[in-house]
Amino acid sequence: MCRSFAVYGFAVLTLLASPAPAADVSAAVAANFTRPAEELGAAFTARTGNTVTFSFGATGQLFTQISQGAPFEVFLAADAARPARVVAEGLGAEGSTFTYAIGRVVLYAPTLDLTDGAAVLAANAYQHLAIADPKTAPYGAAAVEVLARLGLSDAVAAKLVTGENISQTLQFIDSGNAELGFVALSQVIDKPSTQVWWVPAEDYPSILQDAVLTKVGEADPAARAFLEFLKGEEARAIIEKYGYAVGTGD
Repeated sequence: MCRSFAVYGFAVLTLLASPAPAADVSAAVAANFTRPAEELGAAFTARTGNTVTFSFGATGQLFTQISQGAPFEVFLAADAARPARVVAEGLGAEGSTFTYAIGRVVLYAPTLDLTDGAAVLAANAYQHLAIADPKTAPYGAAAVEVLARLGLSDAVAAKLVTGENISQTLQFIDSGNAELGFVALSQVIDKPSTQVWWVPAEDYPSILQDAVLTKVGEADPAARAFLEFLKGEEARAIIEKYGYAVGTGD
């Protein structure tokens, strides 16, 4: 009897002394942020032992999934409007939104010299121009704004090839289905400068990319910890490495 009790007591003490099992955070992330998100996820795991499972897509599509009950704990959007709507519609934690990155739109062409991207666009000597769906992808909406500012909306309308998100838009360009297109700087940060034209910031509204903790993740310490991690110096350095400016963390 005494021996059985001792064994039982040892087992209880062992369980109490064991570290808590690692948690996995489910995050919906705008497609433009794929590369930095993957690096951030690895850094977060190295620091905490917790993992992050990312689902990438167009911001509008991800918002629709959240509004229909998808169990994402964290939402990293490519705009500020949809995280605000998540909270306004009772799907997000009050006071949890903050700007984690400020994006840049670029024109990318692997086979053209884009030293003067505006001139290349105006020359109209190409068959297809790729953009992300402006209804669901903020970078696509920014591309439409750029074309309007340049007075080219009508001239290039018949040549537009629309990706359902910014990742598919890049695929169109890299595969040759479009000679050039508007993508996020983060996607082509390592490309030669002649292949990438940085669109002047004044030609499109600032792309403030906000994060929000959803109601699903509100009670999960790991989800809260991941969002706090995004505000820290290590995360900010990774985000900046991919061409983003960083928010204030507020």
